[in-house]
Amino acid sequence: MSEKTLLNETNAARFLDIKPATLAAWRYRGTGPIFRKIGRLVRYLQRDLEEYLEGQARRSTSEK
Repeated sequence: MSEKTLLNETNAARFLDIKPATLAAWRYRGTGPIFRKIGRLVRYLQRDLEEYLEGQARRSTSEK
């Protein structure tokens, strides 16, 4: 897959190994990865998911 690959919610959730409902909750709270709205469709760029994962890296459970 290219880093410019658009993923729907189901495939983005699969990429992150979470449930689609978790992504929906994150969108609602504004805490998850960046997404795009194309009309009524929600799409995620693979590179944004990868950047989100990199931003979640921690060395200790006490880090924020």
